[in-house]
Amino acid sequence: MTDKIKIFDTTLRDGEQAPGFSMNKEEKLGFAHQLELLGVDVIEAGFPVASRDDFEAVESIAKSLKTTEVCGLARCHSGDIDAALMATEKAKKPRIHVFIATSDIHLEYKLKISRDEAIKKAVEAIRQCKKHCDRVDFSPEDAGRSDRDFLVEILSEAIKAGADTLNIPDTVGYLSPAEFGDLILYLNNNVPGIKNCIISTHCHNDLGMAVANSLSGALNGARQIECTINGIGERAGNAAMEEVVMAIKTRPELFKARTGINTPLLLKTSRMLSSITGQHVQINKAIVGDNAFAHEAGIHQHGLLKNKFTYEIMKPDDVGWNETNFVLGKHSGRNAVLDRLNKLGIKIAEADVAAFMMKFKDLADGKKHIYDDDLILLTKDKNEEMYYAIKEMKVEAQTGKKATATIKLKAGGDVIEGKATGNGSVDAVYNAIIKVTGFEGVLTKFNVDAISPQKDAIANANIGWLIDDVEIRGRGTSTDTVTAIANALIDVVNRYRIQQQHEEGLSGV
Repeated sequence: MTDKIKIFDTTLRDGEQAPGFSMNKEEKLGFAHQLELLGVDVIEAGFPVASRDDFEAVESIAKSLKTTEVCGLARCHSGDIDAALMATEKAKKPRIHVFIATSDIHLEYKLKISRDEAIKKAVEAIRQCKKHCDRVDFSPEDAGRSDRDFLVEILSEAIKAGADTLNIPDTVGYLSPAEFGDLILYLNNNVPGIKNCIISTHCHNDLGMAVANSLSGALNGARQIECTINGIGERAGNAAMEEVVMAIKTRPELFKARTGINTPLLLKTSRMLSSITGQHVQINKAIVGDNAFAHEAGIHQHGLLKNKFTYEIMKPDDVGWNETNFVLGKHSGRNAVLDRLNKLGIKIAEADVAAFMMKFKDLADGKKHIYDDDLILLTKDKNEEMYYAIKEMKVEAQTGKKATATIKLKAGGDVIEGKATGNGSVDAVYNAIIKVTGFEGVLTKFNVDAISPQKDAIANANIGWLIDDVEIRGRGTSTDTVTAIANALIDVVNRYRIQQQHEEGLSGV
């Protein structure tokens, strides 16, 4: 019998912290359902003390999931732990993950505490967690650059305090696979009581070795791997779940282990994340990139015709590439639509189904086929719930002349309108929105993609907007490209307004 390696997904915590990957509460909840369908063992749903939105997202995920453990991250601070405990208390399987830095550079310059103080804080934090939660992970941050004897000491005390999982992070992606594997083996052989715990890994990709380091850890005794979909995360990212999982599945004779991941859903989950964040994986990305199973060279094609295993070590359908793309249209009924949403991990309250079906039919009337990505975008289109939303828009453009945009916006319970010109349709529309809302700032990023494969595809616009020295990312969708681009700026304005209201609320406490 092979050992099971647990998959601890931190896409919604470490992944979401990366610039350009922020998600709102509804997007996080929908993606958490998809991760549960995928079969991950633990979802680190967020850092509850970080913000009210993060707390509410973790809380909603904890209440909603049925089988997957839901984990909240906390520093070794009493307030952090209280927030994490409150956010996860309604989970079927709650879990708390506490951490404190252990490398000398972090202790001296960041925390400004001694090693003994770090041990004391870790022990107190774990004991606080264990009073209310059975499952507690402990991480010595920057373990890859920490003194080994000190790691043995603090991990020993963590076990005595009640930690059941010891997570060993290569926080800055510093170690090579040989070094990281040796570190896991050393700890496995030298920490008293570690045989009664699960050793976990959390590897960053600063030198491109996160997956290799995670797998080296598994070869040396780790039985849990922290990772993210598409490898997203701080700086260069984390170990990519799809790569870790398929390496273990493809090389069973090497790893003598298995995971519980439903691998045919890997591609679907990757695409769902890209759709939510507007950040697409590179074309040659292992497992889920467009070229992962593409072959152009004649020699490769000849070999594949003889035997697919000449140039493919995995079956494409094992990760979802040969899955039929379920196409819906204007004649599709609510049962078919809701069934597809359910398979995508998206739940719609019964009271909202009729309104959603109206939006679905409107979209289906405007384009011939509705694809999975279209459905995902349709469910996360919250413009009607936001303060600002486009009611009407007219754009006139002619070669060699200034474009003119006339726009009417819903603004709370009012309607505001204005007109502006610009160097092209997009410039005119943005000038009109800025004029009627009084918004400021400057466009820093601009990208428009077609979401589904046909010529009537939904346009997905993603922009960055710099205001008050902070970049806000906005997303907008429509079958009309200019409208999608306009919706992206409206999204920015709404997000900024919510941010300002939140800051005003905090200042009044």
